[in-house]
Amino acid sequence: MSFNSPLNFTVTDRFLRYVTIDTQSDPASVSFPSTQKQKNLSRLLVEELLAIGVTDAHLDDYGYVYATIPSNTTKHVPVICFCSHVDTAPDCSGANVKPIVHKNYHGQDLVLPDDLTQVIKLSEHEDLKNQIGHDVITASGLTLLGADNKAGVAEIMDACYQLMNHPEIKHGNIRILFTPDEEVGHGVDHVDIAKLGAYAGYTIDGESAGNMENETFSADGARLTIQGVSSHPGFAKGKMESAIKIAGEIVAALPNELSPEHTEEMEGFVHPVAIEGHVETAGIDFIIRDFDEANLKAHADVIRKTADGVLKQYPNSTYTLAISEQYRNMKNVLEQHPEIVANAMEAINRTGLKAKLCSIRGGTDGSRLSFMGLPCPNIFAGEHAFHSKQEWVSVQDMQKAVETILHLCMIWEEKA
Repeated sequence: MSFNSPLNFTVTDRFLRYVTIDTQSDPASVSFPSTQKQKNLSRLLVEELLAIGVTDAHLDDYGYVYATIPSNTTKHVPVICFCSHVDTAPDCSGANVKPIVHKNYHGQDLVLPDDLTQVIKLSEHEDLKNQIGHDVITASGLTLLGADNKAGVAEIMDACYQLMNHPEIKHGNIRILFTPDEEVGHGVDHVDIAKLGAYAGYTIDGESAGNMENETFSADGARLTIQGVSSHPGFAKGKMESAIKIAGEIVAALPNELSPEHTEEMEGFVHPVAIEGHVETAGIDFIIRDFDEANLKAHADVIRKTADGVLKQYPNSTYTLAISEQYRNMKNVLEQHPEIVANAMEAINRTGLKAKLCSIRGGTDGSRLSFMGLPCPNIFAGEHAFHSKQEWVSVQDMQKAVETILHLCMIWEEKA
């Protein structure tokens, strides 16, 4: 199905503009949003929405952008929401991003000019083979690009522009939500679900063009606290039991087969992400992931058994393990609303792509939104190698994402 008139995409110009705004979030911050600079992009999005005629666009005190594309049909259509996050990952600098458009990519390795050691190799980036003839956007080698998730932001913004300028695209009320702090796990902490008033949501935050994700990890956090025995190092023989050394031995004793670097596809993992301490006390922070929620307990037991084994050599030391729930597999909710995923698959197919249903070895805002009452699968944004200096996206994939959003709006209207 085609549109009555050319769409005149704006997504590339928007994306190139958005990535130059530093929106990196901060996991150590206790404020919300974790960095105020995220609001710099959010304020711009509100201005641009108002400029195209979206009259209720606004930024709330928490840093969320809410907006509505009003219905243009006489049908009673379920309200759907499109969501992306404005922040970029703490893993890699997001300041002074210099995007580069490599036009008409023809399969070559892409050497990034500001750091010649940063080379995006065709042999290492499988999806590049699908980009022949496309325009590929990268950063310059010193920063991440920010396609995660500014590609999604730009795609939703372009879709809003098209909906406001193409009245022949029939749709119900469309809600827009841009969130801060997704990268530090707090993206929906203060979302007002009642204010959104939507039946279904779609995050635009996936990878390869055509991918549709209806399943995430279930996730817990774990904090292992070790109580050792301190002593003056000059008189420590037979007395000291260093919590730092115990922590190191526990990390070294974890089974390799449960580590991220040895797992793939539907396999879960136990991953130590931070360690700190002194001779007397030390702490290890873990993330625990699995698609089957029941396996999370077994993974936590691996940490306990490993700690028990190490502490047999340290009779005067002890440990505690605290488990905290982070998010759950959104498939558990989406299975109760099969039309939400089915409509998105149909929308992707209507663009000429072949829709592919996938699982995410991670989480999205949609994971938690689904359990907050807004079932919310994840649609591709075209972003690749996210959280790294080799991040890239293609112009044509972003345009297909815009088309997918528009077709999805029409499908919900058609089936109402």
